[in-house]
Amino acid sequence: MRAFLGMGLLGANFVRAMIKKGIQVQVWNRTTAKATALEAEGAKAFADVADAVRGADIIHLTLKDDASVDEVLEKASAGFQPGAVIIDHTTTSAAGAIQRTAAWKKKGFTYLHAPVFMGPINALEGTGSILVSGDQSVISKLEPVLAAMTGKVLHFGEEEGRAASIKLIGNLFLVTFTTGLADTLSLAKALHVPLSDITALFDSWNPAAMLPARLKRMTAGTYDKPSWELNMARKDTQLFLDAAAQGGTKLAIVPAIATEMDRWIAKGHGNDDWTVIGKDAL
Repeated sequence: MRAFLGMGLLGANFVRAMIKKGIQVQVWNRTTAKATALEAEGAKAFADVADAVRGADIIHLTLKDDASVDEVLEKASAGFQPGAVIIDHTTTSAAGAIQRTAAWKKKGFTYLHAPVFMGPINALEGTGSILVSGDQSVISKLEPVLAAMTGKVLHFGEEEGRAASIKLIGNLFLVTFTTGLADTLSLAKALHVPLSDITALFDSWNPAAMLPARLKRMTAGTYDKPSWELNMARKDTQLFLDAAAQGGTKLAIVPAIATEMDRWIAKGHGNDDWTVIGKDAL
């Protein structure tokens, strides 16, 4: 029997998927109504989190952050059965994941941080990716459980907290990618370019395909054979800023990029490949 704590969009659909596979699931949520709503689909809801985990071999969590995970697990622990396994899908700090792994092991329980790259539809359909790292014997034992929840289990070695770090890195990329799209739309608005033209552009030209080669170039550490000089990239960046200002729109992240470009130009890298702006990250 499973327990699932946290009935947000992701957690609720994980539970629905488990029920469809014939798994008995006891659920809890801070807002009780979100848990009781799943009773019509076969879950058993509890107002007390300690009651929700009683009898559960495996306890899943999808909560907000480190503080909420620590708080909920502490309250739930009164109902833990001996040897219970905690699988935490919450996006947290790496330090928090490391601390919890050690703390719950000391108390006689298995804690595995297994964050995910998946949305609610993925949780319902069993697609997407779950990230794991740490004790390989624990991961090997729990991999069938995780694989049933998703399309892929991605392994990142024996270091505790590495999965948490990878999740944060991936989310950072998604945040900056989406903010970049927002700036793209703002510039289009300033230039009176219709959304249909932007859609047509990206239907035909897929810059995401450049990602592996761009990452390789940035991390190679050599920038003296440019495909796009930093000076020229900075010139275009100013065109973005000027057009947005003239069109009465505001760009969110491009001003910070321009400042970073100016810093590297001032250091004498204007004629280098523009990816030199990532040199300090290596």
